[in-house]
Amino acid sequence: MNVHLTATEVLAGVGALVALVMIWRASARTARLAAEAARASVRVVSLAGRIGITAAVIAAVQWVVITHSGNSVVLWAVLGLPDLLAAHSLTRALTVTAVDTPRRRGGRG
Repeated sequence: MNVHLTATEVLAGVGALVALVMIWRASARTARLAAEAARASVRVVSLAGRIGITAAVIAAVQWVVITHSGNSVVLWAVLGLPDLLAAHSLTRALTVTAVDTPRRRGGRG
């Protein structure tokens, strides 16, 4: 069994294969971008859920201590510790530690 192909038929076959590979790569790139977008939105929802649960636990502990404790030291500790943690987190998040400026050729930024 011999197959005789002309140059035009070979070029058409190679062109079809190249087109198929390009379509496959484009679809893979689109799928990757869609997956990254989905992961980003899940991260936001997950973070919001963890923040909500943590806030609920802190509020529940504070409520129990306020309603059932007669000790003022425990009361101040339970009310003050979450404030200290929140202040620390906000300070770290809002503090600029370095300025990213492009350097000039002279070596001075």
